[in-house]
Amino acid sequence: MWRALGYRLTQALVVALLVGVLSFLMMQALPGDMAFRIAAGRYGYDMVDAAAAAAVRTELGLDRPAWQGFLIWLGDLARLDLGVSVISGRPVWAEIRHQLGASLHLAGVAVILSALIGPPLGIWAGLRAGGWLDRGLLVVSAALRAVPQFIMGLILIVLVSIQLGWLPAAGHGQARHVVLPALTLALGMAAVSARVARDAMAEVAARPFYAFGRWKGLTEGQMLRRHGLRNIGVAMVTFLSLQFVMLVEGVVVVESIFGWPGIGHALVHAIFGRDVPMVQGTALLLGLGFVVLNALTDLLARLIDPRGIPA
Repeated sequence: MWRALGYRLTQALVVALLVGVLSFLMMQALPGDMAFRIAAGRYGYDMVDAAAAAAVRTELGLDRPAWQGFLIWLGDLARLDLGVSVISGRPVWAEIRHQLGASLHLAGVAVILSALIGPPLGIWAGLRAGGWLDRGLLVVSAALRAVPQFIMGLILIVLVSIQLGWLPAAGHGQARHVVLPALTLALGMAAVSARVARDAMAEVAARPFYAFGRWKGLTEGQMLRRHGLRNIGVAMVTFLSLQFVMLVEGVVVVESIFGWPGIGHALVHAIFGRDVPMVQGTALLLGLGFVVLNALTDLLARLIDPRGIPA
């Protein structure tokens, strides 16, 4: 346990360093005058002139070498201080805490919808491999997975919001505002989780111990509860960790389309505004999230795996 913990801590340090370096270099490589972009983010493009850009350049020390700014950021990070947003003037921790809450709300609803749609269909198809449901699920899941997140979001907006008028196309603060963006994320995840559950269930159902359960007179429901779900649990838990990658990939686009005030939407605006502390802090948080999620996945897989239980 201590060895695994030490490995994860080392991994977290490496991730923090790589994320910090890469995000800083990419922000420095973006074209345009950084001081002008920051001033535009503060005052608006109509109110920006050369004097405002010069004032921002002097205030933030943008004339000094870039490596000095990076060393200052590393020193602040060692004190668990992510700095201050150059646009809003608020601490980066406070900005991220507010935005992360909205993103976790959206991601939580999306994961729940995905879990309600994908795995049950996959398990049912796996128990009847080769049947009409199995073949139909393959076609539908392949089609849903092939559609990019932003296209799926636009399709739902046109159909559900504009044509039918059932739900708002954008907004935040009410339960109905979360349905379309969460469904946009959930459909792609459900398509993949259904295939993962189907393949795992079909493999388990074809094993001798499953046939022996039928021979003993167990019903399909009893075999599924006693032998099926736990044996496919490791594959499903591992996939849930991979779904986080899909959420991070999709949430940036989906939040921008639906005007959801989450961390992905804020990251896009921070990049356009050249808000380097916000970009570095957000990227660092997302990178460390991968490390934590991998550690939790390993732990849950060991607890679920029936082969890890002593006789």
